[in-house]
Amino acid sequence: MILAAKIRDLVLICLIFLAINPLSAQKTDCFLAAADRHELYLPLLKNKNVGIVTNQTGLLKDRTHLVDFLVKNDIKIKSIFAPEHGFRGTADAGEHVKSGVDTRTGIRIVSLYGNNKKPTPDQMKGLDVILFDIQDVGVRFYTYISTLTYVMEAGAENNVEVIVLDRPNPHDGYTDGPVLKEKFTSFVGMHKVPVVYGLTMGEYGNMVNGEKWLKNGVKAKYTVIPMLGYHKTQRYGMLEKPSPNLPNEKAVNLYPSLCFFEGTQVSVGRGTALPFQIYGSPWTRSLPYQFTPRPTEGAKDPFLNGKLCYGENLSDNSEILRRINLEWLLKAYKEYKSPQQDFFLKNLFFDKLAGTDELRRQIIAGKSEEEIRASWKEGLAEFEKIRTRYLLYPN
Repeated sequence: MILAAKIRDLVLICLIFLAINPLSAQKTDCFLAAADRHELYLPLLKNKNVGIVTNQTGLLKDRTHLVDFLVKNDIKIKSIFAPEHGFRGTADAGEHVKSGVDTRTGIRIVSLYGNNKKPTPDQMKGLDVILFDIQDVGVRFYTYISTLTYVMEAGAENNVEVIVLDRPNPHDGYTDGPVLKEKFTSFVGMHKVPVVYGLTMGEYGNMVNGEKWLKNGVKAKYTVIPMLGYHKTQRYGMLEKPSPNLPNEKAVNLYPSLCFFEGTQVSVGRGTALPFQIYGSPWTRSLPYQFTPRPTEGAKDPFLNGKLCYGENLSDNSEILRRINLEWLLKAYKEYKSPQQDFFLKNLFFDKLAGTDELRRQIIAGKSEEEIRASWKEGLAEFEKIRTRYLLYPN
């Protein structure tokens, strides 16, 4: 009886510990991505004509692809819609992705990139529902949230329901960066949100719908299949790299800080073994690390192809970043020495990434990181009022 009482007390202590310690709860396999909660979404798809927006990240925990799982369960998939990088996720950033047929299932593939970012009425014809399952990165200029927006818009206009299978956001639980100004709206920034917005894909779609950000204020019939046991400040491993140049969690961790270089004369390591883990250019010779971009899968013609670059290697940086680090951007600008071309690209793509021209002007004016960050505070506080209305998980 004494032993039984001790065991009972121990179990009680463990239950209390798990209740107050989300990290430990996740380690006991309580977490499930929505794709693995098939009892919640399969009944919504039975006897319906389904379109699915997904890519190589649409995996169940046993690494079965969602499309294969649905076919096995007799779900009628009429179309696979492929976002940037394609259905199998091997295309370059910005590369034209061709439509075609999935050789494994025979299902037609419709590209949602290039000139066809939004499903047309003809492509939506005959569909009852579109299922959306993609691993996001949680950063405004990563284009999958723009694809979701266009899919929701097409769904609203064509009376097709949109169901999102939610996945973890590797930059969840915080917000950071300048809030986009309307005049800088583009495919790499469609809404007035900060660079890091602290929402899962499912939550983001709820916000787009709730704030009436779809064209002409239309609202989609929209459903989120939630994750089980998800906590926004916990970090969850990815089953598959989200795109060719984000090959691991280190690259994803650095992405919000380094992607600004895509609007400059500085390489972020496309065409090397360390994309988004290094940076450098031929005109920052005072920096210690050297690399030369060469064509690779996912970077067939990398920026500064064949040119020796000088910069920094951040691949050993073990810090889990919960804010944008401007140190590297400001350092590269200070050390940049080219008499022939400006640090920023002439097309001012930097401003589209930042969602404003203010950041570029602050860098040119020599503002410190603290001064720049202070200019973001008001916009972040206003966005937080919107964000909190759409949270589905503990923040």
